[in-house]
Amino acid sequence: MTTEVRVPTLGESVTEATVATWFKKPGDAVAVDEMLCELETDKVTVEVPSPVEGVLEDIVAKEGDTVGVDALLANIAPAGEAGSTTVEERPSAAKPAAPSGDAAPVDVMVPTLGESVTEATVSTWFKKVGDSVQQDEMLCELETDKVSVEVPAPASGTLTEILAPEGSTVEAGGKLAVLSSGSGAAAPAAAPAAAAPAASSGSKDAEDAPSAKKAMAEAGLDPKSVQGTGKDGRVMKEDVTAAIAAAKSAPAAASAPAAAPRAPSPAEDAAREERVKMTRLRQTIARRLKDAQNTAAMLTTYNEVDMTETMALRSQYKELFEKKHGVRLGFMSFFTKACVHALKEVPEVNAEIDGTDVVYKNFVHMGIAAGTPQGLVVPVIRDVDNKSFAEIEGEIAEKGKRARDGKLSMAEMQGGTFTISNGGVYGSLMSSPILNPPQSGILGMHKIQDRPMVVNGKIEIRPMMYLALSYDHRIVDGKGAVTFLVRVKEALEDPRRLLMDL
Repeated sequence: MTTEVRVPTLGESVTEATVATWFKKPGDAVAVDEMLCELETDKVTVEVPSPVEGVLEDIVAKEGDTVGVDALLANIAPAGEAGSTTVEERPSAAKPAAPSGDAAPVDVMVPTLGESVTEATVSTWFKKVGDSVQQDEMLCELETDKVSVEVPAPASGTLTEILAPEGSTVEAGGKLAVLSSGSGAAAPAAAPAAAAPAASSGSKDAEDAPSAKKAMAEAGLDPKSVQGTGKDGRVMKEDVTAAIAAAKSAPAAASAPAAAPRAPSPAEDAAREERVKMTRLRQTIARRLKDAQNTAAMLTTYNEVDMTETMALRSQYKELFEKKHGVRLGFMSFFTKACVHALKEVPEVNAEIDGTDVVYKNFVHMGIAAGTPQGLVVPVIRDVDNKSFAEIEGEIAEKGKRARDGKLSMAEMQGGTFTISNGGVYGSLMSSPILNPPQSGILGMHKIQDRPMVVNGKIEIRPMMYLALSYDHRIVDGKGAVTFLVRVKEALEDPRRLLMDL
């Protein structure tokens, strides 16, 4: 009886991989747990072992193919029973069967985008017309003003038509593409040259590794400028790293000729410019921040905090904390707890204006601003006033990772009542954060820096941090804002106050 070899689980939020290397070929004998092939995702490399002992009957997904989770990779026959079928002869996911006339068209539709979101932009197609696809394999990625949405194939078959190309705007429920499914679905024997992926480097046919595509996109590299060292000229992640290093070490442009320099004309300057359309996320960030400035009577008050005691407490318990709870003890949980403590005394900082009403929140949904390659997002930790240090640290780490991966849902970024923004991780010494409407307060954290301070009449070097509270003066008076910041300062300079609710 033939045993199927399938793609294993690739990890959270990872839905596809590229077959990097086959260690066996059809007809080879294999032992249980012997490595058959190696898959490469945009994060890790995954080895696929043989589930049984036998003979590798055929290879379904060849090197360079992109496969989804649980896709068929190969077949193993019991020793002595392996036939002569090869991947070229066997109908499979990698090469569909010849048409039999009963293919059925299947529409690929725009999925539900989230509450109040009605349209999106097609950012990337992972497949081209003529490609064979497996059910649930990712076809394209849509970008809304908050999150990215991946669109899986509703059925196995062949992609016969793309109705919404990259860059086009689509509405919720709109049609993206058409699949030809069923036994009649088949890709063309050879895709025309014009349909070659735009991301291919040079004239090579092998598709670049997903991790390499991602690295090139983040670095702004033209795929054609990167020399691939993989099979058939395939660009690997290390090739991108080498290209970036070479660009940084390249000598400066040659000096101008001896003739007197000529000022470039506006047309020449324009030719050296690059115009890139703002993403929906960046457009939304720009609009909301400007709305905050135009609507709120925004003011910022500052203070500084001596981080000696908080740093000492963290240093004393961080190993025991991580061992017991499985998460690292950072500074964000201390600041979150300190803000919750201060919000109880100054509830207007946790309130919002609705017309002529002031809405006081008897709970704290804390927004934790996080920088991502796509822009600033603010995931919300709900009912943070009822959570422990470990729960807070765990949620911050988990939501921060998914924010960077673009996997946060709309619901996870809505409903915040107060926000903390930590510019200190980027080296900021002082700044004035902008409100996140309709909230009335946001705390800005900054870099911890040793400074000489007068302590009990003596000059000592202390780890100091500037704090900034931006608030809506329509609802929060100066006294309340200063009181809030002083309470945060007191809690961080003596963390024991948090335990005794002082």
